[in-house]
Amino acid sequence: MKKFSLRARVLTVAVAAAALGAGTLGAVSANASAPAAALPAGAKADAANRNLHQTTHLTVAAATEAAQAVLEAAQDENQRVTVAVVDRNGNTVVVLRGDGAGPQSYESAERKAFTAVSWNAPTSELVERLPQAPNLKDIPGTLFLGGGAPVRANGAPIAGIGVAGAPSGDLDEKFARAGVAALAR
Repeated sequence: MKKFSLRARVLTVAVAAAALGAGTLGAVSANASAPAAALPAGAKADAANRNLHQTTHLTVAAATEAAQAVLEAAQDENQRVTVAVVDRNGNTVVVLRGDGAGPQSYESAERKAFTAVSWNAPTSELVERLPQAPNLKDIPGTLFLGGGAPVRANGAPIAGIGVAGAPSGDLDEKFARAGVAALAR
C-alpha cells in the first residue's frame, strides 16, 4: 500500500472538511427558507389578533421637521446646538448637529431624548426626582439634565426630543419644546 506524504494527507483532510462544511452550509441554507412553507394555513396575524400590540411612531419626515424647528429656534437666539429625535423604543431616528455645536452635544442630545421618552417626562422634571431616587442616573443611556422633552400621542410617549449645546438645560429644553410644538401644527 502506498504511503501519502504529510502534505498530501493534510490537503486531503482539508478538502474533505471543506466538502463536509459546504454540505452542512447548504443544508442550513435550504432550511432557512423552509419556515414559510412550514407555517400552517390558518396562522395569520392581523390587527384584530389580541396577541398583537400596535404602537404609534413618528415618520422620518416628521422627526426631521421637529429637529429643523429646534435648530431654527436655537439659531433665533444665537445658540449652537445638536438635536436628536428618538422613537418610542429609544432608537435614534434623526440627529442634526447645528453649525458650531460642540462635540459633546451629539451624545448628550441622544441621551436626553432617550431619557425623556423612557419616562414620558421632560428631563428637567426628572432631575427634580433624583434626590428621592438617586440610582435613576445609573441607568445606561440616560442623562438627567434639562433639554429632553417627550412627544406624546393620546398621552402616551411616541418619541423623545433631546437638545444639547446651549449654555443651560433650560435653554436646551426650551428648544426641545419648540420641536414638539412644530409637530402639533
